[in-house]
Amino acid sequence: MEGFQKYQHIERLGTSETHGILDGMVYVFPKIDGTNSQLWIESNGFMHAGSRKRELSLEADNAGFMDWATNQQNLFDFFKKYPNLRLYGEWLVPHTLKTYAETAWRNFYVFDVVDSEGDYLPYEQYASYLEEFGIEYIPPICKVENPTIERIQAQLEKNGYLIKDGMGIGEGIVIKNYGYKNKYGRQTWAKIVTNEFKATHGKKEVTEIKERTQVEQAIVDKYITLALCEKEYAKIEVSEGEWTSKLIPRLLNTIYFCLISEESWNFVKEFKNPTIDFKRLSYLCNERVKLLMTNLF
Repeated sequence: MEGFQKYQHIERLGTSETHGILDGMVYVFPKIDGTNSQLWIESNGFMHAGSRKRELSLEADNAGFMDWATNQQNLFDFFKKYPNLRLYGEWLVPHTLKTYAETAWRNFYVFDVVDSEGDYLPYEQYASYLEEFGIEYIPPICKVENPTIERIQAQLEKNGYLIKDGMGIGEGIVIKNYGYKNKYGRQTWAKIVTNEFKATHGKKEVTEIKERTQVEQAIVDKYITLALCEKEYAKIEVSEGEWTSKLIPRLLNTIYFCLISEESWNFVKEFKNPTIDFKRLSYLCNERVKLLMTNLF
């Protein structure tokens, strides 16, 4: 395995990117609120680590992940036997959700394994490989063939993975169908985030806005959620060591970047190729963040 490979963006269930994912055998996994991380070994024999966006080093680490990984002999043993595999997982350090058990923190929980061709190994296969070396991985809540969306949504309440007893449920769920590729030819996973689900459950979502002046507001109202704001706030706080008001512009820019980079395809399809005033969209995005994060403003 050579070089850093960014992990796929997990799409919301119900978008055009995930249409048909519930057809076939579906696995529902807990979604945990840590920092996206990866490990691989290169031909020089050295183990490498990455975050969501970059390769790490001991001098430029991500919440101590690489420092931790380099001290885990079982990881080196795993890669000695399986040098052509890459591990993707969550490095569990405090972000938005603080209700995980004390023993769960500062550990790496694998959620996907990819081979040298970029193909995802099915759960049963990679779980057996990881168990051989005592490497933690996230087990599915269930697997079900041809589920309804209501049955999938019901699994949100069953996500108590790593959560302290009596402290509610986790961040959400991830839906995988290992035999599925979307209509664009991509093998894509879907997600439902708990806070967003609770905010919209039982409400009819807007699927088309005909008046152009409403499009930017509709986009911001749907995609700039409290869950997103809190998650990006927590990431910045962790990276800087503490939060100060000087970081507010960075938070606003980061959330707008997430909207454009992660959701633009979804809202272009949903609102049927609308004409968008991006200056207005940016302004409304900032106003939405201020409304959701009143404690900062």
